[in-house]
Amino acid sequence: MSNNRRPAYLPIVIIAVVSIAITAAVIMWFKPDNTRMATAQPVSSALTSEADATLSTALDNGQVVQTTTANQNQSLFVTGLERLPRSLQGTQIDGEIIIDENKQLVVTEGLRRLFDYFLSALGEEDEAVIYARVESYIRHHTPEPAASQAVTIFDQYITYLKAISEIEERYGNLQLQAAKSGELDLNVVAQQKQDVAKLRQQYFTKETITAFFGAEEEYDDYSMEMVRINQNQQLTDVEKEATRQNYISRMPDNALKAGITQQANLNELMNRTKQMQAKGATAQELYNMRRDLVGAPAAARLAQVDAEDANFAQRFDQYQAQKQRLLSQSADKTQAQTQINQIEQQLFSEAERKRLVAMLLCNNRTAPI
Repeated sequence: MSNNRRPAYLPIVIIAVVSIAITAAVIMWFKPDNTRMATAQPVSSALTSEADATLSTALDNGQVVQTTTANQNQSLFVTGLERLPRSLQGTQIDGEIIIDENKQLVVTEGLRRLFDYFLSALGEEDEAVIYARVESYIRHHTPEPAASQAVTIFDQYITYLKAISEIEERYGNLQLQAAKSGELDLNVVAQQKQDVAKLRQQYFTKETITAFFGAEEEYDDYSMEMVRINQNQQLTDVEKEATRQNYISRMPDNALKAGITQQANLNELMNRTKQMQAKGATAQELYNMRRDLVGAPAAARLAQVDAEDANFAQRFDQYQAQKQRLLSQSADKTQAQTQINQIEQQLFSEAERKRLVAMLLCNNRTAPI
């Protein structure tokens, strides 16, 4: 598993709703206030559905093997960070443990990220070792009673992950059949969401559900609504866009809405730029459009990128012309290639030569046979 844990963030991805139990695409950062204590070391991380499914042998009749892990903690780990598996070596610990002034645990989305960080090593370490590692980490960094409260939630989380994988498998074939027909069956998705909600209520308190899954559920609702609008044959394209914008405008002002708005602005920016460039817009006209859409600093950076791209394109044309001349006029192909290499070094920096190779490969693929 990659050390770069959480990918990038929020295009309108219809397929996102196929798996309702997706990990949160929106990171809700919970920061401790002056009355809270925390151990927090953020880095991007997520537990994939494949890892969820791997967690099968860690349970015995619905319960984590707690009796053995208590002894394992004493012998295997002190801080929980000893002998980290290869995929976690060199990474920062993702997540946080927050307690209040009474040393009570404050459950946040960051606590789930902490669990996911260690559980991402499933396959490299068996479940019992990971359990011992996490419990040691919690108890080493957290006073009581918060430590025991966090361990209890970790027990619940592991049991929940095993159960959620069963729900995903049950609905997987139905969703695959719907996808082959070209549309997502929103009735099946809605039923899956209900089953997932019931499962969460079985294992977690309302506060833990909100902290662990609130952002995820909000994104799922948004994604389902976008699919519903897209599949509505009674609406024209203009009406669909208006309906989408109306839904977004009624969303609470939070990270999800900000990300959606930013992505929409980027899409609009690319579309307008392409249209204006095709019509021969000047640099000033492009700058004015971008300034109005994304602000002056971003518009200035984009103008600089345009200038750099134009300069590179000019040098690329110069390079291509000299290369063709040398290849056509020189009888010694080896000498010609040596001269071509010298031209590359004169016209392009080391980083630009990597881009040059990509452009040449692209040109070769599209050249007529």
